[in-house]
Amino acid sequence: MNQKITPSTALLLTIAPLMWAGNAIVGRSVNGLVPPITLNFFRWSIAALILLPFATWIFRRNSALWTHWRRFSLLGLLGVGLYNSLQYLALKTSSPINVTLVAASMPVWMLMIGSLFFGVRVSFKQSIGAVMSIAGVLLVLSRGELRQLLALRLVPGDILMILAAIVWSFYSWLLTLPKDPVEIKSNWIAFMLAQVAFGAVWSGAFAAAEWSIGAQDIAWGWPLIAALVFVAIGPAIIALRCWGIGVQRVGPTIAGFFSNLTPLFAALMSSAFLGEVPHLYHAFAFALIVGGIVVSSRR
Repeated sequence: MNQKITPSTALLLTIAPLMWAGNAIVGRSVNGLVPPITLNFFRWSIAALILLPFATWIFRRNSALWTHWRRFSLLGLLGVGLYNSLQYLALKTSSPINVTLVAASMPVWMLMIGSLFFGVRVSFKQSIGAVMSIAGVLLVLSRGELRQLLALRLVPGDILMILAAIVWSFYSWLLTLPKDPVEIKSNWIAFMLAQVAFGAVWSGAFAAAEWSIGAQDIAWGWPLIAALVFVAIGPAIIALRCWGIGVQRVGPTIAGFFSNLTPLFAALMSSAFLGEVPHLYHAFAFALIVGGIVVSSRR
């Protein structure tokens, strides 16, 4: 594996967090137009329809998809259905800056879950890095005020995003298990479609539950249509593809540093499009989270 970061690789690994930050901004901006879980269902249904013509063969009767349907169903539940639904729900009560900063602690959750459930040893440096990153998350949750932290006054969206990070961590570890059929995993479109198809089904079930308890009406119009097209193509397809190529070139450790550009982009976009000005504690939190991940990743 080539460890040198070329300009093209750096661009690919920058496009992904830029798209993910845009997803948080768009998810926040369409809160009044569509229910959050329904938004997630629309997003992945459109993504599945876009991918379908390029990998229709995976749905044939003799395809390995049906032999491994339980695994792809679980991956779709965690990576598509639950994670993204929790993120859009979080954006109803938390800002895109806070959501992406809390999500930046995800490598720490991956360390903890890897140790507890997958038998991966955590080193001393990784423990120090985890403490730093968690401190950054606590700084976000407290809004920079110690009294809020002591009073445990948490915004519901922050807690939902922590749950989302834990879900994504389980999803990421499951991806490392050598259980996927070669003919599907060797084709990135087929591998993505296998998860997205099941994920869209899970998202549809969650959206049905959302409507059964009284969801808001959908305000159809060009703003919502444009938002759906963006979140289905940009953060769902383009970002995952760019990220996959970048990880293949330089490895997940180096690529992981780029993922923490997401809160920086979210802060800039929030200021430009939503009028949500970043605070000084956001900068300190970002520095702690990134610093913790750098320490954790050092050999």
